[in-house]
Amino acid sequence: MEAPLDTFRSSTSGWLLGTLAGWGTLLLIPIGVVLAVADVGAGLYPLVLVGVSLAIILVKWVQNLAATFAITEERLIIRRGIIFKSVDEIELYRVKDVRLDFTLINQMANIGTLCISSSDETTRSGDLVMRHVQSAQDRREQLRRLVDTARQKRRVREIDMVHEDI
Repeated sequence: MEAPLDTFRSSTSGWLLGTLAGWGTLLLIPIGVVLAVADVGAGLYPLVLVGVSLAIILVKWVQNLAATFAITEERLIIRRGIIFKSVDEIELYRVKDVRLDFTLINQMANIGTLCISSSDETTRSGDLVMRHVQSAQDRREQLRRLVDTARQKRRVREIDMVHEDI
């Protein structure tokens, strides 16, 4: 198997700093600590806030740990799972579109969501969505160049068949 040019996974820190959900989760920690120290008569609820926010971060981290993406000159390799693992590949010459979605907050954190549609069996049921990817714009451009190179190497052309009602 060829050596990967790039290996990445969804970023937990990117999610924390680049989404409103991440900001809200981070905000729960100091609120819980302040309420616990101020002893406003809330009992253990402030500490529950801290515990819940830390549990959310832990779950997100494990979810991100469970999927790794590697890009080679010919394939996008998706490795999923921690205990039960699966490896799936998308041949780059089969990629039809690489879309990048990001919000204003995502841009500030330099993350984005890469969506890949292809004629490969992996994306038959829907696009492959890679959320909270660091340097998503650079990775999209790298993928686009590699897809073009893979198509030229195999002499493959994409033809869209559109049915137009007259």
